[in-house]
Amino acid sequence: MITIKEISTCKDLKKFMLFANHLYQDNPYYVPDMLKSQIADFEQHKNPAFAYCQAKCFLAYRKDAIVGRIAAIYNTHACEKYQENQLRFSHADYIDDDEVVDALFLAVETWARELGCASLHGPLGFTDLDREGLLVEGFDYLSQFFVNYNYPYYGSHMERLGFVQDVDWIEHRVILPATYPGQRLEKIDRLAALVQQRLNLRLVSLKKKKAVLPYVKDIFNLYNEAYLKLYGMVALTPAQVDKYVGEFLPLVNQRTTAILLNEQEKVVAFGVVAPSISLAQRKSGGKMFPLGWFHLLRALKGKNDTLDLFLIAVHPKLQGKGVNAIILSTLLKNAIEDGFKYAETGPMLETNADMLSHWRYFDTVQHKRRRAYYKRLF
Repeated sequence: MITIKEISTCKDLKKFMLFANHLYQDNPYYVPDMLKSQIADFEQHKNPAFAYCQAKCFLAYRKDAIVGRIAAIYNTHACEKYQENQLRFSHADYIDDDEVVDALFLAVETWARELGCASLHGPLGFTDLDREGLLVEGFDYLSQFFVNYNYPYYGSHMERLGFVQDVDWIEHRVILPATYPGQRLEKIDRLAALVQQRLNLRLVSLKKKKAVLPYVKDIFNLYNEAYLKLYGMVALTPAQVDKYVGEFLPLVNQRTTAILLNEQEKVVAFGVVAPSISLAQRKSGGKMFPLGWFHLLRALKGKNDTLDLFLIAVHPKLQGKGVNAIILSTLLKNAIEDGFKYAETGPMLETNADMLSHWRYFDTVQHKRRRAYYKRLF
């Protein structure tokens, strides 16, 4: 018999977040997120998203053992954007057992019906910067710390429950040349120079990390504009911008950030990458202490061969004009010079032709695919 418990205490919230670590403790590809950050996301006084969201977290028990978890998020801004009352599900992890999965999703569906929601969507978080999408291809590749990892059986349960594909994201592993530029990279350099001259854009000089600071909030405001049309995206509030600035700033340095300004000195494009911390996160178990800080610091100092590509954004009026080439040319040149051998793109909507087109200049492997599902309730 399965018992579903809606969690209401900090102690249970910690159990909720740690369940995935237990479920995947023997899996070499799973990468935990920072435990403290995960817990804070579901504490109303710490996450500004609760100004327009409600959330519930459920644990599934068989006798005294936790066998599954799921969160549900009612995002009023998303409902307004899509002009439909809908509920998101997130943090769905479970053993391969029909009874467990049915009980978890019944709890979410019950709340959705109480709210008058017409549909369920997910996996999705509070914002587009949270983990989203169910992994459906690429189970034998190391995950990134900011995306979901799951066992192959998850997708079968989704289909069994009547969920269908909404959108897919794909991910590339980019094999970087040993030296720069190389014949193919000369093409992207020429395109970047041509676009930069034609549009009269200027790359910000970032000789010191502090040089990034005056532009950080403008970067997230541009993110709001550039990403708003994409699936699942709702604009960040000023309070949320402050939250994410604090989370991303430690990952930023002058070699891994590119900022483009127009003639009016306004930020019109940016890119942020960072040395991969996936292996460091595995070693730390998602905890900063006692030695998590050491592993993270070592990874951020470049003691690995892989770069994670976090965000690239271009102002809507400049999209489709080759501005992405300037960002990629700058960041990947630095990466190659710094000795990185690979880059992981992170999830990209498979319909984002403008972004996907730039990887033709590199040797790549499309190694992962993740999916958002939906289910009509009436």
